[in-house]
Amino acid sequence: MKAETLDPPTAWNSINSIRVLAMDAVERAQSGHPGTPMALAPVAYLLWTRHLRHAPSDPTWPNRDRFVLSCGHASMLLYGLLHLTGYDLELEEIRQFRQWGSRTPGHPERGHTPGVETTTGPLGQGVGNAVGMAMAERLLAHRFNREGYDVIDHRTWALVSDGDLMEGVASEAASLAGHLRLHKLTLIYDDNRITIDGETSLSFSEDVGERFAAYGWRVLQVHDGNDLTAIDAALSQATLSDQPTLVVLRTVIADPAPTKRDTSAAHGAPLGADEVARTRAILGWPDEDFHVPAIARKDMGRCVDRGKQLIAEWSRRLDAYSATHADLAAELRLALAGTLPEKWDADLPTFDPGATLATRQASAKVLDRLVQVIPSLAGGSADLAGSTGVNVSHGGTFGPTAVGRTIHWGIREHGMAACMNGMAAHGGIRPYGSTFLVFADYMKPSIRLAALMGLPVIYVFTHDSIGVGEDGPTHQPIEQLAMLRSIPNVVVIRPADANETREGWQIAMERTEGPTALILTRQKLPVLDRGTVDPATGARRGGYILFEPPTPIEAILIATGSEVAPILQAARDLAQEGRAVRAVSLPSWEVFASQTQSYRDTVLPPDVTTRISVEAGSSFGWTKYVTSQGTSIAIDHFGASAPGDRLFEEFGFTPDQISATVRHMLTRRPA
Repeated sequence: MKAETLDPPTAWNSINSIRVLAMDAVERAQSGHPGTPMALAPVAYLLWTRHLRHAPSDPTWPNRDRFVLSCGHASMLLYGLLHLTGYDLELEEIRQFRQWGSRTPGHPERGHTPGVETTTGPLGQGVGNAVGMAMAERLLAHRFNREGYDVIDHRTWALVSDGDLMEGVASEAASLAGHLRLHKLTLIYDDNRITIDGETSLSFSEDVGERFAAYGWRVLQVHDGNDLTAIDAALSQATLSDQPTLVVLRTVIADPAPTKRDTSAAHGAPLGADEVARTRAILGWPDEDFHVPAIARKDMGRCVDRGKQLIAEWSRRLDAYSATHADLAAELRLALAGTLPEKWDADLPTFDPGATLATRQASAKVLDRLVQVIPSLAGGSADLAGSTGVNVSHGGTFGPTAVGRTIHWGIREHGMAACMNGMAAHGGIRPYGSTFLVFADYMKPSIRLAALMGLPVIYVFTHDSIGVGEDGPTHQPIEQLAMLRSIPNVVVIRPADANETREGWQIAMERTEGPTALILTRQKLPVLDRGTVDPATGARRGGYILFEPPTPIEAILIATGSEVAPILQAARDLAQEGRAVRAVSLPSWEVFASQTQSYRDTVLPPDVTTRISVEAGSSFGWTKYVTSQGTSIAIDHFGASAPGDRLFEEFGFTPDQISATVRHMLTRRPA
């Protein structure tokens, strides 16, 4: 979208309005980051008014360009743009920057402020998000566009800082983007050479442009962040490349503040009343807080009508497409709405008792079926597809020239997670990603952001315990389950057998308000005989009674995953001795916690306080279920290198050892 000929006086009125709003908002809040918004105002103005295809009247219009402010500390740049271009963000919200209840929090939050595509602030994450958004656009365009009907056709733009490009997650994502030749992706690099501690030369001396060229990006240079003609030309050139594009933009932080410009003092603190007044004088601005001239409002407000025109043109194209390709149009609407197809779970595999199957193997069979019936499902692994069971047989491979739904992320766990967030935030794609559970540590910041944004990302974590065996303590997760469970809005599911794994996938697919982590075994487990224990559908409630003794219960064994079969055997053995011990499978603490109190009390009666949890991981958190009178059979130390069966025996997880713990507790229980 190219607007009319640029009028410099009008443009500078608008640019300086953005600068003043940022400067004043931070000053009023007495916290924030004024320098970067002031420096980036020229490029942001040109991008939002002349190149970005967006619709302020409908921030969720599906074919809009995506804009990511990866340097989320510069949030007042984004809030100023949203306000001035006509989004539903009033000036009073700018005045309430960083205050309780405002729509202008310290860092941009998806779902909180209209027009904010993704939550940013942890540096580097926005780069991964932008790559994921470009990947989602390519997947949807390939799936739905037909000759003469480009119903999905938009770009992703991101503003990134020195700090973003120092973070490893950005390097992982940028490397992948170059390999995939994501030509509808443009990063604008704010090369201001300033960080909180001072000049970037303290710790950073690489040539960023050469690094990105080595990744396979086209690199454009603009040597003056105030050169409107050069910036405008670079943004136009970026749309013509068959590679992703990095625009290296040399700026001066806090320009044109008289004394703090080009210093770290302008990075993360208010400029101060005197500096603000002197900056207004330099700009020829009235001595009035939050002043925006009418000419600037008129200039930037034209984005509203332009956006309505873009929507109208797209709607006409979509109507014609729907008439010609009705089935595809219906599928597209489902995908964009995040709605599952009818009867998507009608033919999921079931597993017969007597067999032994690792839950990662059961997951592979379920996923292979899901990919066939849910076209929006796309994902892969961090170079472990065969081991983690996500090497599906349907959908093709996503590569530099091919556009399939199996993504080879390479050994880039953190980049994978950040890109999946971008794919989910884009809409129309349901992403999943896989690695060994111990490497969830590499992904933690992105998992946390997925939870914060409520993105329905699916993680397939396998090799979930000391059952990894001979690879030893470096690959045996201990504290990772506790870490994942500690993150608000993450649902963690550790199924006990193949059929619980199927139920876990159903929970994950139906969940739309946040991420889900499936925790799966390397080693084979028995498929439980559901004729003698309760159905696996009980897993849909997070926890359920698996085995009930014939007499009133005196103790409860609680387990997840591979430890469920041993507690079941222990409960049965104890029943033969006349001990009444219930066995409970608790695959998901979070889902169980969402049930009614009466249901939870039915599974774990409050008056039965002799409880033993059994899980081959950290005991952290289990006191909520075992009570102060119970105990945990767990591993609060690192594992060892030996066959998995030997480790379970050495560390106390066999049925006999579990039974012995129950006997001991019942014997020492007060009469």
